[in-house]
Amino acid sequence: MRCDALEENKRVFVREKNNNNMEIHFLPSLLVLSFIATAFGDGGELTLVQELSSKPAQKLSRYGWYGNIRLTMFHIPDDTVVARWLFTVTRGSGFNCGTHNVTMYMRWGAPPVIDPVGRLFPNNTVTSPVLSLNLPMTSSQSNTTFNLSNPAPGDWYLAAHLPRDDGRIEHKGFPSCSYLFQPQLSVRRAVDTPILQATPLTQSASPDRPARLRVFVPEFVSSLSVSGGLVRVNCSLIGCSAVLLAPPWNTWIRVTVDSYHSNRTTAFSISVNYTVGCKPQSVGMSGDDYINRLHGNSSTTTSPGNGSVVAEAGRHNNVSSECVWSVPVLREELDVLSVRFSPINGPNVTVTHTHPTLLTYPLNTQSTGGTLNLEITLNTTNATLGNSSVMACFSSWAPVLALNYSHPCHTGLFSAVGLSVNVSVPGTVIRLPFPQAATWYLTLQLFCNSSDCGNVTVTPQLHVSACIEDCGTYGECRLLRSFSYLYAACVCKAGWSGWGCTDDITAQSYGRQLTAVLLLTLSNLLFIPPIVIAVRRCYITEASVYLFTMFFSTFYHACDQPGLTVMCIMDYDTLQYCDFLGSVCSIWVTVLCMARVRDTFKHMLFMLGTLLIAMSMQLDRRGLWNMLGPILCAVLAMVTSWVYRGLKRKQCYPPSWRRWVLFLLPGLASALVGVCVYVFAETEDNYLYTHSLWHVLVASSVVFLLPPRETDSMNTWSPGVCGYTLCHSTKEELYTVT
Repeated sequence: MRCDALEENKRVFVREKNNNNMEIHFLPSLLVLSFIATAFGDGGELTLVQELSSKPAQKLSRYGWYGNIRLTMFHIPDDTVVARWLFTVTRGSGFNCGTHNVTMYMRWGAPPVIDPVGRLFPNNTVTSPVLSLNLPMTSSQSNTTFNLSNPAPGDWYLAAHLPRDDGRIEHKGFPSCSYLFQPQLSVRRAVDTPILQATPLTQSASPDRPARLRVFVPEFVSSLSVSGGLVRVNCSLIGCSAVLLAPPWNTWIRVTVDSYHSNRTTAFSISVNYTVGCKPQSVGMSGDDYINRLHGNSSTTTSPGNGSVVAEAGRHNNVSSECVWSVPVLREELDVLSVRFSPINGPNVTVTHTHPTLLTYPLNTQSTGGTLNLEITLNTTNATLGNSSVMACFSSWAPVLALNYSHPCHTGLFSAVGLSVNVSVPGTVIRLPFPQAATWYLTLQLFCNSSDCGNVTVTPQLHVSACIEDCGTYGECRLLRSFSYLYAACVCKAGWSGWGCTDDITAQSYGRQLTAVLLLTLSNLLFIPPIVIAVRRCYITEASVYLFTMFFSTFYHACDQPGLTVMCIMDYDTLQYCDFLGSVCSIWVTVLCMARVRDTFKHMLFMLGTLLIAMSMQLDRRGLWNMLGPILCAVLAMVTSWVYRGLKRKQCYPPSWRRWVLFLLPGLASALVGVCVYVFAETEDNYLYTHSLWHVLVASSVVFLLPPRETDSMNTWSPGVCGYTLCHSTKEELYTVT
């Protein structure tokens, strides 16, 4: 008989073979126990039903950070035999559409933790492997299918994205190529699966009709034994059994029996036996002491939240009669993706060498979008420690109650994390991004060289946070949403990268950060000449708008900087809104000023246009029509006014060729070049240069395009004296109204 362990995509196979080619293997992530037999007999067939589900199509993005992925969640029902996904990607017909591969990741129980660009994870971060798929785009529409036999029931998460972002800044509303991704799921599940018990159950299997059964593993089961025997194999009896240590608690395990040989049916009998390990001491029917302690804690705590006690844990008295020392745990929901677990009897937990200490942490689906943080600190004030060390095992689905040095931390099906603290290393910490929705167990036990090593105290701290250390100095933790599911990820700045923005391989130096903030802020000082010219020509309203734009653009870019060079005088969103509003209003008032309309009508358009621009900015701040709409309306008003003046005077307006050559054409060229740089040339790497050039070109265009002071008689006030109007010259100075 032979027993092997194989881990692949978080599946651990435990196989036992005898001389008669009988094989049994356990699949943890699929929660399946398989019996493979070779014999002949009669068999039955289960009833399979089909269920379909579909998700709406989503637009894919190039991967720059985790917020660029499109996350979808599917629910696999119990007793699912086969799950089949259909992935469809539709490519748009844009002029810049290329051929890109769509990358997909799948994981059971929590979103996949991925790193497509090969960056580093923060220290002490534990990740789980995921299933990766690629879909090449060979035509305008490509699709592929993925089949998974005996999938684990529960939530499956699917993430998809395009290749790595090339850094080009795309502005909303301009033509771009779109990739639409739509996943669909078809499952077939058995509705009448027999349940295994201690009493032998007679079943049959054939190559095309495998027998499917299931068995429930209750809590505190330390081992699971499945035994099977063939009813007839050439008049001889063959049997085999498999033992699974530390099986997952409160879980259905599926059993599949297949026949090796074709055209043969196997009849067999199968049964299951449990071995119940040590249980904590019962708390009895009264829970008033826990309620009173919970009430006492809630009256002194400073952070609000919803609290609950893991009530199945035992007490600390009479430990000599127990083989495990369970510690009751308080679960507090503080905020979105913020949960804190703490021992109800205080932060310190007693650990002994005679039996393990167990803490239980139930984690629901709402908490899987964050990061699970575990920190263990040893109380080094105890003088009897010596060379002693406290071993810890952090596992899901089932605890590890038999700790030893040879195999310190593993369960029958699922991997676990082993930790150790001693006098030399009194503290340790691990982080698990996107932990699975399950019950997590922390087992602690003291190991020492002498037989009488006493007890020690440790402080286990476990909590769920949105991001790892709030993404550090060079990152920002953002809350993301996929339909009704919430999760968090870090967006990095200043060239920093990685899951927690801790990888400095492409980080910007302090000098580059300082250069960026100086260029982007000081380039706004080029609006001082337009302000001075507008004041000298009595365009006070226009000068006020230019001053508003210069002020908020300067401090918006000072606040928009990452790292150590940031300075925010008010809320970032307010600065951004005022910067965008001032930029569009500057264009609006400049073009209307060039239109040469009456002052009353002009100021009415100023106010009406500003109100409409403010409304559109609130609806969609980065929309294309927020800038294009006011420009077109203002240009239409200017062209109408100029055509009217030209027809009235029977000559081109403005009539002076010097005005066209020295002012209008250079101003239009400066504005056109600025727009081209802003739309087509900006990337994340050259943003500090191209956007600063945009500031310079826009300010320069205002200097050239702002018209001279109006001296036309229609804008001259004529005072009245005793009912008579004072005479004034009505001669038009054509050279002054240009």
